[in-house]
Amino acid sequence: MSDRRIPVEPLTREAFAPFGTVIDRTDVAPRPMNAGKARRFHDLARVAVADPDGRVVIGFVEADPYLLPLHLSLVERHPLGAQAFIPRNDAPFLVVVCPDECGAPGRPRAFMTAPGQGVCYAIGTWHGVLTPLDEPQDFWVIDRGGPGVNLEEHTFGEPWIIALG
Repeated sequence: MSDRRIPVEPLTREAFAPFGTVIDRTDVAPRPMNAGKARRFHDLARVAVADPDGRVVIGFVEADPYLLPLHLSLVERHPLGAQAFIPRNDAPFLVVVCPDECGAPGRPRAFMTAPGQGVCYAIGTWHGVLTPLDEPQDFWVIDRGGPGVNLEEHTFGEPWIIALG
């Protein structure tokens, strides 16, 4: 049996770059707006759409928590548009991604977000489901709407085990 254990890494811009963008306002200097009463953290991520009939949409997700170790058996990807998840609170959540290997997901990588971080998966990036830990968590989701099938799922023959440490 091959090693199916995947360690959880801290989510950093550099480590996540092959899969998309880390959304973290601490990486951007705010611009004042509204006569100095508000601060805008601009251009934190770009939600790309791959087809001319698609459009960017904003949604909301209420997600139930998972426990670690996580037995990962399903990943998905979106071939027609990027997908961003932004938590409504500072609770960290688990992010699982896989490199593409000839149209199939390769060995997963797991990241733990820092408080307030979100992610934007690049077009076609294999990723796990939304995975809050310990308690339910709410997220804004920004992704592609429009015609066409923008979801592809893959079930692993044997689950990967995601664990801290």
